[in-house]
Amino acid sequence: MGRSQGALVWDQFCQNRLALGGLVLIVLLFLAAAAAPLIANDKPLLLVDGGRWSSPALRHLFRPPTGQELVLDRLFDLALCWGVTALVLGAPLFGLLRLLRLPVPARRRLLRLGGALLALAWMVPFASYVSPLDKADWRGQVRELRQTGRGWALVALVPYDPIEQIAAAGPLSPPSRAHLMGTDSISRDVLARVVYGARVSLSVGFVGVAIYVFIGVVLGAIAGYYGRWIDVLLSRFIEIVMCFPTFLLILTIVAFLEQRSILNIMVVIGLTSWTGVARLMRGEVLRQREMDYVSAARALGMSDARIIFRHVLPNSLAPVLVSATFGVAGAILIESGLSFLGLGVQMPTPSWGQLLNEARDGVATYWWLTLWPGVMIFFSVTIYNLVGEGLRDALDPRLRT
Repeated sequence: MGRSQGALVWDQFCQNRLALGGLVLIVLLFLAAAAAPLIANDKPLLLVDGGRWSSPALRHLFRPPTGQELVLDRLFDLALCWGVTALVLGAPLFGLLRLLRLPVPARRRLLRLGGALLALAWMVPFASYVSPLDKADWRGQVRELRQTGRGWALVALVPYDPIEQIAAAGPLSPPSRAHLMGTDSISRDVLARVVYGARVSLSVGFVGVAIYVFIGVVLGAIAGYYGRWIDVLLSRFIEIVMCFPTFLLILTIVAFLEQRSILNIMVVIGLTSWTGVARLMRGEVLRQREMDYVSAARALGMSDARIIFRHVLPNSLAPVLVSATFGVAGAILIESGLSFLGLGVQMPTPSWGQLLNEARDGVATYWWLTLWPGVMIFFSVTIYNLVGEGLRDALDPRLRT
């Protein structure tokens, strides 16, 4: 029995150890971004006080929204809650279904129903009953519990909030046992801010790339499939947009925006970086439209939209996937550059570029403010490039063994 194209590509990709390692690191990076409240939090993850169990950190995830809070943080928090619930309850459910020896279709239906119920459960903030948020000094309460022996607490690996100003640490403290990456100019823990910064930087990369891939794929497919005057007009338009340096064009647009939000940055990156994808898709569709299966689809009376989006596009996406993988790394660099120049979004949850911007005035003296965000940007861009190269080699049939 022959193997599918996807299985062959995956096997070839797995033979590239560097690319496979990069993919694993990307997954771990996203898991760390989603689990940021479990890694860096000034509230106890689990608190036992006189036999009463509570979770202040979990309760904080369902706090009423504020004007400064990012929707992005809420989405990550809900994904974290759903993921933990699925892991705790979904694994036993999966094991039970295997023990019952149900048919595979019935098992899949039950798993989907269970996943939907879990997702709906987290839409209702029942965690408001987990624990009251009436303690301003959680560290003091944890210290008191440990001294009196009345209970115990499980705290985060980094027991600080990214926007918390720690008076005991002092501003611009170098790395120490209490603050592994030091503190910034207003006494905030740098490690906590780096962990939460992954949420913004990675999201900008993926959403920005998703926007420009969509634009490039649609315009390139239309130009390549129809040809003639449509191809001429779209190709000239693509060439005109390509004449403008992308980063300078982004700088110009962002500078004229009255309100710079994270969504605006994503949209600007998406609207200015699609030309390369459009040219790739146009060339691939020009090749695919001469194939026999396209002629057969036309002979069967299929509409142009169905031929393009149902048949031609799936067979033309290989080079686009490679370009998108490299594009995520480029989008992270663009957002970091904008934030470093002071044109990014000033928000409670920082990006890595914003952390670099905060360190501009004292790079030589306060080296830790520059080193750690720079290392994270270099690390994420490197692993995305490794995955992109591995995917490019895996999709090339000439390199398959």
